[in-house]
Amino acid sequence: MVYKDSSVQFDVNSQIKRIISVNIQYSTQDIGTAKITFKLTKDGEPLPISNATHGKLFMRMADGSEFYVNTEVGDAFEGVLFYVLTDDQIKHAGTVTAELYVSYDNGQSLSVHKFSFEIDKALIDANIAPLAEYYIEDFEDLKTDINQTTDEINQTLNEIKAKFDEFENIETKDGAQEKANAAQEMAEAYTDQHAAKTDNPHKVTKSQVGLDKVDNIKQLAKSDFDSFYSRYQTEKDKWNGGQLFKLTEDNGSRKLIADGTDLLTLPSGLYYGVSSKIINSPDPNAIEWFHYDVSTNNTRKTIVVTATANPKRWFGTVHTDGSFKGWQRFITDADLSPTWNTVTLINGATQDSVYPFKFSVSNNVLWLRGSFGILPSVGTSVAKFTNKPTQTVDLVVPTIGSYGTARFSLTTDGDLKYDGMLANDETKVTRVSFNESIPLW
Repeated sequence: MVYKDSSVQFDVNSQIKRIISVNIQYSTQDIGTAKITFKLTKDGEPLPISNATHGKLFMRMADGSEFYVNTEVGDAFEGVLFYVLTDDQIKHAGTVTAELYVSYDNGQSLSVHKFSFEIDKALIDANIAPLAEYYIEDFEDLKTDINQTTDEINQTLNEIKAKFDEFENIETKDGAQEKANAAQEMAEAYTDQHAAKTDNPHKVTKSQVGLDKVDNIKQLAKSDFDSFYSRYQTEKDKWNGGQLFKLTEDNGSRKLIADGTDLLTLPSGLYYGVSSKIINSPDPNAIEWFHYDVSTNNTRKTIVVTATANPKRWFGTVHTDGSFKGWQRFITDADLSPTWNTVTLINGATQDSVYPFKFSVSNNVLWLRGSFGILPSVGTSVAKFTNKPTQTVDLVVPTIGSYGTARFSLTTDGDLKYDGMLANDETKVTRVSFNESIPLW
């Protein structure tokens, strides 16, 4: 996407703030491209907004229109929010006065700063008349506004009826004309006062001065409102029944899991977090970031976990009775078709040039083959593996040079330790030979 991006930096503090001009000018032809980026700091550091419910932007346009909208998160860790003006908003040319707010999950909220910027009317828009608009954030605001307008209509109708009561006993031609003129003036005042507040096509005109016509207007307005409210309630019930929780953040990104969160208690959604800092993660020792896909259906929970750096994935379920069925790891082609890798020997052990000591991991089994010589003292580690068994495994391998055996053990820390030798002539032993498979579960 191409944007005319303007960056504004605000520091959050309690010092006296005045409306500042941020030296930004857009054009009424910047349709879908007028983007304001807010970089927020506090005490010289980026303002943390990862736990913020939302950022709000209030804008009062030059023609009196008002908009109260949600911003989007650009970078939660760097305190960056942004907003792209809509096609309707960019058409309100002139000076825009605005204020930015931030609200948090724990109920805290703060006003960041007041500022102003310009929208210049493009030459191609020179003949377009301004149209004031008022953005209503939710239905309760709309309901309040309609009720207020209804009260004003009732007041106007009462005034019209009072005028007719004053002329009730006048029967002359002049009196009748005066009565009609007075009613017409009241109707015109009503039309001028309420024309900009409603889109109802049944407006009072100069020819509609009878009380029956005005009463009919009230009935039509109420009927329209009742019909709208019914449709609104139906759609609201449908939405509430289908969208029971947020799957992602407002900008579509996956949600960050707080340290110490129990993975099995999370509602449906896409999450991101460090495995070692999350309870019941499938690899609690991993310090890398994992992606968690949680889905709940009829109280049964399914969780798919993917390591972002290493190509590993796990699958787990929480049954309807609340019991966790454990983690199952997906096996990849790399697991089924492994390669042999040369073992790095330590503490003086040396590789054999003809049969080098190698290892491979296949289907959660560690395979060892090859040979090495110059054994260290008993109890010394000759190699260190990252693939570790769940309990110490003892190995007995043949000696080469003199008939006998050497004993080794692979510990739960991954150490391959030399534990001793029994041979006809230990002085003639030149190397030991491995061909072993060790389960890692």
